[in-house]
Amino acid sequence: MEEIIIENEEIGQIHAKLLKEKNPKTCQAIWDSLPLDLNLSRWGEELYGAIPVKIPEENSQLECEVGDIGYWIQGSGFCIFFGKTPVSSSDKPKAASEVNIFAHIEVDPSIFKQFTSFEGKVIKVN
Repeated sequence: MEEIIIENEEIGQIHAKLLKEKNPKTCQAIWDSLPLDLNLSRWGEELYGAIPVKIPEENSQLECEVGDIGYWIQGSGFCIFFGKTPVSSSDKPKAASEVNIFAHIEVDPSIFKQFTSFEGKVIKVN
């Protein structure tokens, strides 16, 4: 349990490192739920959408880093942060409400700027 892959036809496969030290229970819950289908909407420079996983708060936060992937507690959502959101007060992404950050994209996350919505999958790297 080290990495996940976000994939679709436009971007191929994007690797993200799991942040097991930061949120181990969230990482395990996401890992155990894979593969997941993603149907994400855009909010500023964030893609988010509901997934069929319920995870409680674990070291949650509002301020994020570009490239972070989080679990949105309030909306049972999968979030990809690649820039400013409408509630950002700096160049960093800021979530609408608390998220458990569980992974970080290992390449330039601006690849997600091309999408107004995103359909794809999240799979395990074995």
